[in-house]
Amino acid sequence: EVQLVESGGGLVQAGGSLRLSCAASGFTFDAYAIGWFRQAPGKEREGVSCITNTDNSTDYVDSVKGRFTIYSDNAKNTVYLQMNSLKPEDTAIYYCTADPSFAYCLYHMEYWGKGTLVTVSS
Repeated sequence: EVQLVESGGGLVQAGGSLRLSCAASGFTFDAYAIGWFRQAPGKEREGVSCITNTDNSTDYVDSVKGRFTIYSDNAKNTVYLQMNSLKPEDTAIYYCTADPSFAYCLYHMEYWGKGTLVTVSS
């Protein structure tokens, strides 16, 4: 059974940093794409970032480029999202996701965690 467990959310002031973690199990970690989506209050879910563990390719939504970094620790089956220079508009529930394909990882992923809340105060 695929399991994705997020941690690291919380309350931070604008300009601050947080690191989210996603502990994955139940599938061949280095053969999957792992990503992060978020959903802000009253808005649709959007893909934030993803990484493929086959060659460490990454992708980011334009609004977080230069501020967020995704990376993977294959020995721990864990993916991290380092979020710097946070803005109030980054406030959302952040979901860890996984899929066998990297091709559409900012748009569609098969497996989802339960989410962790990030709140950025102004």
